[in-house]
This record gives sequence, C-alpha cells and structure tokens, in this order.
Amino acid sequence: MKKAVHFGAGNIGRGFIGEILFENGFEIAFVDVNDTIIDALNARGSYEIEIAEEGQRHISVSGVRGINNAKNPEAVVAAIAEADLVTTAIGPNILPFIAGLVAQGIEARQAAGNQEPLDILACENMIGGSQFLYEEVKKYLSEAGLAFSTEHIGFPNAAVDRIVPAQSHEDPLFVVVEPFNEWVVETRGMKNTSLVLEKVHYEAELEPFIERKLFSVNSGHATSAYTGAYYGAKTILEALQNITVKDKVEGVLAEIRSLLIAKWGFDEQALVDYHKVIISRFENPFIVDDVARVARTPIRKLGFDERFIRPIRELKELGLSYHHLLQTVAYVFAYRDEADEQSCQLQSLLATKALAEVVKEVTGLADQELISEIVSVVDAH
Repeated sequence: MKKAVHFGAGNIGRGFIGEILFENGFEIAFVDVNDTIIDALNARGSYEIEIAEEGQRHISVSGVRGINNAKNPEAVVAAIAEADLVTTAIGPNILPFIAGLVAQGIEARQAAGNQEPLDILACENMIGGSQFLYEEVKKYLSEAGLAFSTEHIGFPNAAVDRIVPAQSHEDPLFVVVEPFNEWVVETRGMKNTSLVLEKVHYEAELEPFIERKLFSVNSGHATSAYTGAYYGAKTILEALQNITVKDKVEGVLAEIRSLLIAKWGFDEQALVDYHKVIISRFENPFIVDDVARVARTPIRKLGFDERFIRPIRELKELGLSYHHLLQTVAYVFAYRDEADEQSCQLQSLLATKALAEVVKEVTGLADQELISEIVSVVDAH
C-alpha cells in the first residue's frame, strides 16, 4: 500500500486531504502537535467525515496513524524517508517551522538509498506554497542533500478549495465538510509523474487556477464575513440573507471576474457560473460558519499579496473598477473582535497612529494615490 505523510491533522487535513488520500489507497501518517488528535488517531486508526448536505452521509477514513512532531521528530523523518507522497495543510505561516524536519526526511531518503521520486505538496491558501516551502527546506539541506533533492524531490504548487467550518464535537476526530472540493496540482513541478490521484486535477500552469480560487473564494468569503460583521451578522449564512451584504459580495465577485478575464482570458460565462456556485456554497444551510472564524487575522488578510490588496492593485494597473473591493477594505479596518489578536492589534494601531501610516504599514503599499483612496473610504465608515 502507498504511504503518505500529511502535516496538519486539523479539520482540513482530515476532512479534505485525508479523504482524498484514503480514497486513492494511501496509508496516512498525520503529523501534528495536538496530543488529543494524535493519540486518538493511534488508538483507533480511523475517523468519520460527515458531508454537509441533504442526508448528511458519512465517510469512514481508515489506515491512519499520528505522529507528534514535537515529541517524536525522528518518526517524522523516518516516515518521509519511505513515503510515496508528502502533503501539508497547516497554514502558510507554519510552513517554515516544518522545513527542518522535511529536509531531514529528504536526507534520510538519500542515506537509505531511496531514489524513488517524491513530490511534496503544500496545500495551503497561498500562491506558490510548495515553492515557498522548498525555499525554506533548502536552508537546512547539505550540499549533497540539495543535489539529491534537485534530482528526486518535487515541490509542485497546488491549489485546494473546500469549506470546513469551525466545529467542536465529542469525538475529536469527527469532522463536517461541505460537499464541494477542488484540488489542483501543477504538473511542471512534479518529479513522480506516474502518481496521479483520482479526484485531483492536474494542470501545466497553475497560477490562473490559484488566482481564480484565491480571488474568488477567499476574497468572496472574507467579503461576506467583514461586510456581514459590519451589518451585525454572526454567521456567513446570516450575512448573505441580508440583501445589502449579498449585493456587495456579488459586486466584489464582478470586479474579480473583470481581473481574471483581463489577466488570464477566462471565459466570462464560465466565471459567472463558477461564482454562482461559490455563493451557493457560502449559503449552504447545513454549514454554520461563524463570521468570527472567516474574519480572523485581518492584518494578514490586508497584506500586499493577499485577497483584497492584490486584486485592487492589479485592477488599478489595468484601469478597471475596484470600488466594491475598496469598500470591503473599509469594513476590514472597522472589524472588531476582542478574541482575535490581530483585530485587537489593528484597532490599537488605528488608535495610536495616523490612519495613512497604518494603511501603509499593514498593506505594504507604496502607491500614495491608492493609500489616499483607502484612507478616504475608511474615514467614510
């Protein structure tokens, strides 16, 4: 049986990546620092997924185990040394913290004489996630390890999409997920081209699909959350039941369509249909997705290459409208959640510094005209 190592035993890891790997015949070693989840995986060797749809069918995932990378790093290294595939779903900010272990795993393969090609896929909400991880891993590789990696280890970029809401269950392994899922892998970064997973799409050029997902799903979802919060909604479903919020989300998606068409030549009607599906996913009555979950870490979401500022920058360069995206940025600056560290940090910055200075600091923008536009729209709210 094929063996996979997956970093991140959270809801996305178990409820999406784990399901696909299991259905493709893999034994899965989940790597995490959560003792409760790791112990449960090792005790039971299986878990249940519920699909959030009519009938709420269950899928049983078996052939799984857990490794605590904080307590047993050598077991992670040994698992990578014999793995057929390595994946991650831990969050972009955590990737650098696993790079050392990944490097040790690669060098352990080399030491064992294992020259079977291995692909390492970062399944994160970011552009170029696997290549980012590779750059971090290279810092820990010896000269020989780097040469071995160049020949035998691929870091193909990937795009993933599935809504897995925040949830709490008596069973720590049980997870509820939406029916829709999409996993796209860029073929040009692969080393093991013979390993083709069912229910995974393979594309020679991934960037258009990553941007389609990032700017559509992530921007649309976050718009629903921040705009919904501004109008008093507690869940994404509640937010989209407010016609004002829904109109603003649709306005943002219309601007995203104009950008995707201009940059990548996507078919307009195909994008319209794609965006209708996205909104229907946000409106899934079987998922209770808290605004607070989707809106967390507002400073990160205001980043230069993130879901709002990047499309705004590119639309401005193309001379296209970004009015609705700009309005959403104002709602991000207005967002308050005492339980979210970045929300508190942002409000503290706004209370102690000039608005233009804060905008420049959190967005990384140097375009004074755009900074002034953001200041004006934030001031208006």
